[in-house]
Amino acid sequence: MKTYIDVNGKTYRNIRLIGHGKGGYSYLVDTMNKYYVLKQIHHEPCDYYQFGNKIEAELDAYQKLNEIGIRMPKLLDVDVSNEIIIKEYIAGDTIYTRVKNGESVEKYIPQVEEMAAIAKKANLNIDYFPTNFVVYDELLYYIDYECNEYMEEWNFSNWGMKYWSRSLEFLKYVEEHEVI
Repeated sequence: MKTYIDVNGKTYRNIRLIGHGKGGYSYLVDTMNKYYVLKQIHHEPCDYYQFGNKIEAELDAYQKLNEIGIRMPKLLDVDVSNEIIIKEYIAGDTIYTRVKNGESVEKYIPQVEEMAAIAKKANLNIDYFPTNFVVYDELLYYIDYECNEYMEEWNFSNWGMKYWSRSLEFLKYVEEHEVI
């Protein structure tokens, strides 16, 4: 990624990579002394997930999640042709970082369960993987915009909870899949 990135006439300075997921690379950027997240969609193969149009999927998911009240960063700008999203930066540790550092995340489970209940009521699942949740001021934020049609096997209690627990299996999975 370049040092400076123009998005719809606004220039952002790239500070560092903060995440790489199945849909894109997320960078901490700034402009005029304010921090943001720039997500650059990628088209790398993913053997366990099928995508359509990724930028449209992100925008559609943001709209759905925003409408049902999932706490997440605001979408601030989008450059559809270059597949770039600018969103609010939520400063804080991810649940993954807290688990990796040996911290208990038990006190955040009621918040993710509340999000799961909201999503289920709308017939949706969110991606409960711990790298997708940031704690800021003791509130949990879902920082990914991914959502899918609800399926029992992918809900929090059946899928997400095992990755929220402190286990070697979880840390091994993250390292093998280069999820940061």
